[in-house]
Amino acid sequence: MKFSNQLSALLIISALFVSCKNDDLSNGTGKLALSVTDAPIDAANVKAVYVTFTGLEYQNSGGSWETATDFTSPQVVNILDLQNGKTSLLGNYTLKSGNYTGLRFKLDAPAKGTNNPSNPGCYVELLTGEKMPLFVPSGASSGYKANGNFSVPINGVVEVTADFDLRKSIVVTGNGSTYILNPTIKIAVNNQSGTISGLVSNLATDKKYVIYTYEKDKYTASESAEPTGENVRFANAISSTKVSSTGAYTLAFLAAGSYDLVVVSENANGTVAVEKQISAIVVQSQKTTSLNIAL
Repeated sequence: MKFSNQLSALLIISALFVSCKNDDLSNGTGKLALSVTDAPIDAANVKAVYVTFTGLEYQNSGGSWETATDFTSPQVVNILDLQNGKTSLLGNYTLKSGNYTGLRFKLDAPAKGTNNPSNPGCYVELLTGEKMPLFVPSGASSGYKANGNFSVPINGVVEVTADFDLRKSIVVTGNGSTYILNPTIKIAVNNQSGTISGLVSNLATDKKYVIYTYEKDKYTASESAEPTGENVRFANAISSTKVSSTGAYTLAFLAAGSYDLVVVSENANGTVAVEKQISAIVVQSQKTTSLNIAL
């Protein structure tokens, strides 16, 4: 009888502990340190891509969208300047602790069909110095969702990077006179991500090179074909990077896993060719996988 009473007391204490712990998690807060990065754009005549962020929303455990009230003023970022693992910190935001299933960015951009917008918050700067407004599809006032999950620890900080893939996000129409912005964004939790980097040798001096990253066995040869309409080449690539004139490259913010790389060249006439494919490159969290590639 005495043992039974002791067991009952232990069960009650355990239940109270779990209840208090869950209550702490549901009522506690933590910090989201949010940065942005980018992959290169296909258009060779583009010098910079400026994006004005006006707000941030988040979705807790698949529930309703809530506004980050401490995103207090617009921030202008040259997204094109953030390549090869380079990032720009948007800010540190206080969120309830717990699991999150997405972020949504509000942007200051004119809707498609707007005539001659003055001082657009999102625009492309060409090599000539001319500035072209970036239009967004109508109905985009709700913002742009970034795909990915992350957890905010109670009284802690989670560092997250939103990867704006401008190569997929910007489409040029009207014989090069109209730029449409439809962001493709994915979320990477920094301490759960890794990097692939190295040198590419035997480069031709009259060509440019880009490396595309695919989830293992997801690449098909049809993706290298000339795109139609508002489609892009290598549409299913999850990341890409330009190879420098010295052969150096960096593919950052990749979730741990196995990847295939596709090395692509482009000559002065714009002819694109797949030079090499490398399969099953393993990426580990918080580590850099070194990979030198000989063409």
